[in-house]
Amino acid sequence: MSKQYSRSLKTEIMSTGKVLLGVLAGATAGALAGVLFAPHKGSVTRKKISRTTGNYADGLKEKFGELVDSVTEKFEKVKEDVSEFAEQKMHKTNETKKEVKAT
Repeated sequence: MSKQYSRSLKTEIMSTGKVLLGVLAGATAGALAGVLFAPHKGSVTRKKISRTTGNYADGLKEKFGELVDSVTEKFEKVKEDVSEFAEQKMHKTNETKKEVKAT
């Protein structure tokens, strides 16, 4: 049971990580292209890059927050499932002990 959750959690983290990596790579490529092909003087270009980078950073922070929330929710779900499973097994073990003592 926990292996299934573990695999889906790993898949979710890897998928989100790939998205974040793609966003970061895109931001870097865009900034580099902007500098290389900028029609404006340096100070104007730097201001534009600074604004754009700030926007990308905000988006990246938001995506990272979503990733943390998602992982936390999945972790809590797995923790609850494992606790429930352990409780069921303990109950079954206690019942079996009682049956053995009764015989």
